[in-house]
Amino acid sequence: MLTAEALAVFRGERLVFRDLEFSVPAGGALVLAGANGSGKSTLLRLLAGLVRPVAGRLLWRGEDALADLAEHGRRIAYVGHLDAVKPGLTVSENLRLAARMAGRPVGGALAALALQPLADLPARMLSAGQKRRLALSRLVLSDAPLWLLDEPTLGLDTASIERFGALLAAHRAGGGMVVAATHVPLPLPDAASFRLG
Repeated sequence: MLTAEALAVFRGERLVFRDLEFSVPAGGALVLAGANGSGKSTLLRLLAGLVRPVAGRLLWRGEDALADLAEHGRRIAYVGHLDAVKPGLTVSENLRLAARMAGRPVGGALAALALQPLADLPARMLSAGQKRRLALSRLVLSDAPLWLLDEPTLGLDTASIERFGALLAAHRAGGGMVVAATHVPLPLPDAASFRLG
């Protein structure tokens, strides 16, 4: 469903990578590995349509995925390095816009990563791991088939990683795809691996 053909990207004057080729089928997962600065985050940004390749093509079901960026934006859910949490809003309020856009209640997102006890707490009072759980809980509210995740388990405890693993498994069981950059093992059984650098 998602196919990369001979992708190449520059950052400034530096060639980050070239000739990258891979595919991720429905229900599949791809784990991006490599040293810091090897291009994992840049590749995720390219897959999200935030960076354009200087060569190669990104295909969605055989068609140019980046030809219509608005349409491509509806296909992806992106969780980057930053948690995109507004500190002055409560946990529930941080999820409300995504819930409204999805036509779903906030409760499912809170439950997925055990955030119910924190629902009325201002986000500025959350620990780093709790903020990460809040960012990841937005995935529950998305219908996007492609999840792009940059170091998704950063700051998570063991119980939270297990809950996140269940979320990933349910997404894949429904035909969803996951591409994740990481330095640590992720709860993605049978995922393909791609090393950059």
